[in-house]
Amino acid sequence: MRKSDMYIDYGSGRGGRPPSFGRILAIILVVVLACGMGFGGYIAAKYYSGAMKEQDPDAAASPTPTSFAEAMGGDGEADLTGAAAETGIYGLWYSPKDEPGEVESIYDNLDGEVWMKDFVDTRTRVDSRGIYLSAQKFNSKLEDALKLIEATELNTVVVDIKSDYGSISYQMNSPIAKEAKALSWTISDVHQFLDRLHGMGIYVIARVVTMKDPVISKSRPDLCIYKTDGQLYKDNTGYTWLNPYNDEAWDYIIEVCKCCAEDGFDEVNLDYIRFPTDKGNLGAESYDYGDIVNEVSKIDAISNGIKKLCEEVKPLGCFVSCDLFGAVITSSIDAKIVGQSYYRMAQYLDYLCPMVYPSHYANGYYNLDYPDCHPYELVYNAMLDSRKVLYMIDDTVGNKAEVRPWLQDFTASWVKHHLDYGKKEVRDQIQAVYDSGYKGWLLWNAGIVYTKDALLPAGSE
Repeated sequence: MRKSDMYIDYGSGRGGRPPSFGRILAIILVVVLACGMGFGGYIAAKYYSGAMKEQDPDAAASPTPTSFAEAMGGDGEADLTGAAAETGIYGLWYSPKDEPGEVESIYDNLDGEVWMKDFVDTRTRVDSRGIYLSAQKFNSKLEDALKLIEATELNTVVVDIKSDYGSISYQMNSPIAKEAKALSWTISDVHQFLDRLHGMGIYVIARVVTMKDPVISKSRPDLCIYKTDGQLYKDNTGYTWLNPYNDEAWDYIIEVCKCCAEDGFDEVNLDYIRFPTDKGNLGAESYDYGDIVNEVSKIDAISNGIKKLCEEVKPLGCFVSCDLFGAVITSSIDAKIVGQSYYRMAQYLDYLCPMVYPSHYANGYYNLDYPDCHPYELVYNAMLDSRKVLYMIDDTVGNKAEVRPWLQDFTASWVKHHLDYGKKEVRDQIQAVYDSGYKGWLLWNAGIVYTKDALLPAGSE
């Protein structure tokens, strides 16, 4: 929607033409409709309030906040009680079985018990300021990446270990990966590589692409998603996917992550940890996940897999993070489609890494005409939403992930209304992260070409 379409122009100010009879009639109709809607809203609100009081006399007194500013009091403390506490800040609900009367909140706590209560955490957290290094350009871009880190405020590098193509960047001790012939020599000596980077004070994250995997299906097709016609499912790019409902598929991912932890990576970062979407190619009814879909929701399948993975990887001294679509922060619809519940996942992970690239949001999101043209506003609003959603988690009795978003350091030339991203656009996003109360961030550029001018010099951070 164009900005000019959002308002009715009743005259262009002093000296304009007098309104016509038709315009006067239109104004009267708008007023009448507004009054009718207002009265209807009053009746509905009164009825809803009464219904709420019948269930809980105190609930109706505390409606769900509609904005972060409304949720936070003048002293910075949130006032989230009554209905807000019961339904979650956004009041998002879902029904795994789509059966009346069996609705549950995606904000349900775990099971009342303290998860991993015997785990003694001796790991040292780092406020990461990092860049991504792909497997395809590892050898050609590594030295440039290290020089950039040495010269700027950067202190972290995210390296492809299990890539989008299913290959693994070094000869790790994974029997399943060996059987699948997934191991490569991209990193000839992983221990030498890690010793070098750690000696430079660099925090090293292993990026592990999880469910999208075109290699594993060649040796273990039983771990993958099938279509209802019995054929192996392939996405729009021709890639097969692991089935998130398959326990052995999770065992493979966990095995890879444990190898990364044992070999000395500081953190494993899980990407594509979701169900496929394939809009326009394959309807939801065409996937065959097995009969378990009638008992376990997508959100539960992903969350339970992450829980098991964290239980096995964290004790090895390695942090665990996940990449998510930015939209799932607040959208229950998107959460159900891909199986990513921001709130649920936060109760297991060390870090949530929402991909809040402005170019990936639809026009009008956060009332921004063209989000890619408003990098600061988009990231700032997304991060405030993150704070609202995660506020309900009590980290004094359980786990609560920290948030470290992926930011856009590329120009989305395929978007009709876009900016050429340079120093200002990248720095604006970084500042938005800080202004929203978070400390860490990661920059993404598939070509591994980063905007040095957007970064502070080393030692000045």
